[in-house]
Amino acid sequence: MKIGITTFVTDEGISGTKLGTALEDRGFESLFLAEHSHIPASRRSPNPGGGEIPRVYYRAMDPFVTLASVAAVTERLILATGISLLIQRDVIHTAKEVATLDRISNGRFVFGVGTGWNREEMEDHGTDPRTRGALLDEQIEALREIWTKDLAEYHGKFIDFDPMYAWPKPLREIPILLGGGDAAAARAIRHGAGWIPAAVSDPADIPAQLARLDGHDLPVTVAFAPADPALLDAYAEAGVERLLISLPTLPEAEAEQALDDIAKAAEDYLN
Repeated sequence: MKIGITTFVTDEGISGTKLGTALEDRGFESLFLAEHSHIPASRRSPNPGGGEIPRVYYRAMDPFVTLASVAAVTERLILATGISLLIQRDVIHTAKEVATLDRISNGRFVFGVGTGWNREEMEDHGTDPRTRGALLDEQIEALREIWTKDLAEYHGKFIDFDPMYAWPKPLREIPILLGGGDAAAARAIRHGAGWIPAAVSDPADIPAQLARLDGHDLPVTVAFAPADPALLDAYAEAGVERLLISLPTLPEAEAEQALDDIAKAAEDYLN
């Protein structure tokens, strides 16, 4: 099992480039960055974690630009969105951004996507929260069309474009991972993609969690895990491909100390 870090890179914490080199130096496999374009002041959509929405949600830097900077200073680190709110994005621009990032990183990009939870944020982008799942399905199909066809064409209910040329193409098939719970697992099965569930706290709950993919050999990346060796061992024994440990957004020195602590807890799984 591979170990990565999931975090928010903001203008108030360690920079992406410093974080990327710190991760690679310590043997971590990957960096997954969260995405929020903004956070509306309205609180019609409650924070899933309860209480006020954390400051990092609206201070988050653009993950694609940040990961491009990390690509320039690393050689092995897998660069990923975790997750990109694709339903709030133009699919044609996003296809080009992903392919460009995959090329400049020499094939190290992984595309974690999801529907999100903040309805006001979606609405600000012109996305109807009621149909966001169907939109995401079409976007995934359209992205694959653009990435793989010299003459790409797609006609759906939400995404519609006539034959077009769009380059660059990615260096290889872009791994797509669906972030979320039951709906995301079902969508991963439909699209033959990977799944990103949130970590459970009790190792005894892992078999039931992973049973959502029974009968389907799909890669699983577990996110938001604590640096708990017992939980890491249990997920490894269950056959999970990758586990992402949460790193708080901290200044450089504090972030590096936190990474040292995480690396010690996960030392059996680091390169």
